[in-house]
Amino acid sequence: MDVMPQQDPESRRTPGPSPHDRRARSAAAHDTTPGHEPAATTGGEPVATPNEDPSVLPAEGATAVPPPPTTLRTTLRRAAFGAVAAGVLLAGALVAVPDRGRDAAKEPGPVERAEAAATAGSPASLSDLTALIGDRQQWVESHPQDAPSWATLGSAYVEWGRRSADAAYYGRAEEALKRSLAAQPGERGNGEAWVGMAALANARQDFLAAKRWGETVRKQEPRTWRVYPVLIDAYTGLGDRKAATEATEKFGELRKGVPALARTADLYRDQGWREDALATAREAADRATTPAEKAEALHRLGELAWERGEPEEAVAQFDAALRTDSGHHASLAGKARALAALDRTDEALAAYQSVLTKLPRPLYALELGELYASLGLDGDARSQYAELEKMLAQSRAAGVDESVLRARYESEHGDPAVAVELLRAQWKKQHRSAAVADALGWALHRAGQSEEGLKYARQAVDTGVRNASYAYHLGVIERQLGEHGAARRHLEEALRTNPAFSPLDAPKAREALEALGEPPPGGPGATAR
Repeated sequence: MDVMPQQDPESRRTPGPSPHDRRARSAAAHDTTPGHEPAATTGGEPVATPNEDPSVLPAEGATAVPPPPTTLRTTLRRAAFGAVAAGVLLAGALVAVPDRGRDAAKEPGPVERAEAAATAGSPASLSDLTALIGDRQQWVESHPQDAPSWATLGSAYVEWGRRSADAAYYGRAEEALKRSLAAQPGERGNGEAWVGMAALANARQDFLAAKRWGETVRKQEPRTWRVYPVLIDAYTGLGDRKAATEATEKFGELRKGVPALARTADLYRDQGWREDALATAREAADRATTPAEKAEALHRLGELAWERGEPEEAVAQFDAALRTDSGHHASLAGKARALAALDRTDEALAAYQSVLTKLPRPLYALELGELYASLGLDGDARSQYAELEKMLAQSRAAGVDESVLRARYESEHGDPAVAVELLRAQWKKQHRSAAVADALGWALHRAGQSEEGLKYARQAVDTGVRNASYAYHLGVIERQLGEHGAARRHLEEALRTNPAFSPLDAPKAREALEALGEPPPGGPGATAR
C-alpha cells in the first residue's frame, strides 16, 4: 500500500501539492490521447511560460544539477534531475505516481509538465526534468517511506546517467530503487520500482537481468504499458527478434500515439523495412507535441537518413532537432558523423569535440579517433583512443558492460584476440543481437579465423537490417575465403546502402571492390547467397 505524504517538505517556501496530487493535474493538462489536444499550444508546440526556455538547462542554482554528490543524502537533494527522463527516454522506467487529488486549474509548471510527459511515455525537456528531480529530492527527505517517489528518483538517476553519459549515477539509481522496494515490495504493487530495475539493467547492458525484471512485472501486471519498452530493449539486446516484435506490438496496443510510433519505427528499421520505418518516423514527428518529443523524433529521422546514405538530409534533420531542443546532444553527434561524410571535415571535428564535452559517450570518442586516422592525423587519433580507453575503464568500474564497443576498438586498433574473447563472453551471456554477431564475425576474421567468422557475419546480415558496415565486413571475409561473387555482392551492397558509412572503411570497401574487378564472362565464379 502506498504511503500518503502527510506534509510538504519544510524546505519548500510555500505549501504545495504532493507529487501524487500534481500528477492528476499535469496529466489532464497534457493529455495526448486521440481527441484531446494539449492545452496552451501553438502550431502543435507548447507555449513556454514567460522567461522560460524549456529546452535550456537552468543556470547553476537551486534547480540546476551540480557534479555528482558523494553521499546519498546530498545525492537525493541534487540528483532528482533524472526522474522524469528515466521513464520518458528510457521509455517506461519512470514511475507513474498514483493520483491523489486535484488542485485548482492553472497553467502547469515545469514539474507538472515533466510528470505529464512521464505519464504519456514521452521525453521531458531538460529544464522540466531538472525541476521535477529537485522537487522529488526534497520530498523524499521528509517522506522517506514514499515508495513511488523513491522509484521515480531511482529511475531518474538511470536516465540522467544515460543523458549525461555519467555511469556513476547508476549506483545511486540502484540504491534509490532498493529504498523504494524496501518501503513497498514489488509483490505488493510496486511494479514501478521493478520497471526501474529493468531500465537500470538495460543501461548497464545486462539484458538478461533486464528481461527477468521486465517479465516479472508483465506476469504481475500484463496490461501495464510501461513495462513493454524495457522489455523491447532487453529482447533487442539479446537478439530475440520474435519477442521484441511481440513486445512492440503489445506496446502499440496498450499505448497509442507518438511513443508507440517511435518504437514501431525502430522495429521496422531493424527488420530492414526502410520505407515503413521512414513513414512511421515521420508520423511520429508530425504528431509530437512538445519540444523534447519533437527533437527525439527529428533525431530518429536524422539517423534513418544517415543509414540511407543521405548525409545532407541527415544534417538537416539533426539541425532541426537541435533548434527544437538545444540539449539533444546526440543530434550533435549525428550531425558530426554526417558532416564528415560530406567532407566538411573542420565542421565535423568541431562538432565531435563539442559533443564530447557535453555527452562523453565512448562511441563518439571512437568515431572521432577514426576520423582523425582517416585524415592522417595519427597522433591525434592515438590521443583520442587513449581517451576512449579511459572512458571504457570508467564505465567498467561503474558496472556498465561496454564489451561490444571495446571489442570494436580492439579489432581495428588493438588486439583482435582480446576482441574475440570479449565477444565470445557476450555470446555466452545470450547477448546475440545483430551488432554482437557482426562484431564477433569481424573480430574472428581479424584474428585469422575467417572461416568461423563467416558464420557470425552472415547471421548479422541475415537479420535483414540494412547496415553498410555489416555488409562490408561480410564482403571482406568472403573475399578472404575466395567467395568472390558473394564478396562483390556484399561490398556493392555496403556502398549502395551508405557510400560514406565510415571514414576508414568506406574507402577500403571501394579498394576491395576494385581489386575484385568485374565478374568473369558467364557470371561470377562463386554464386552469391
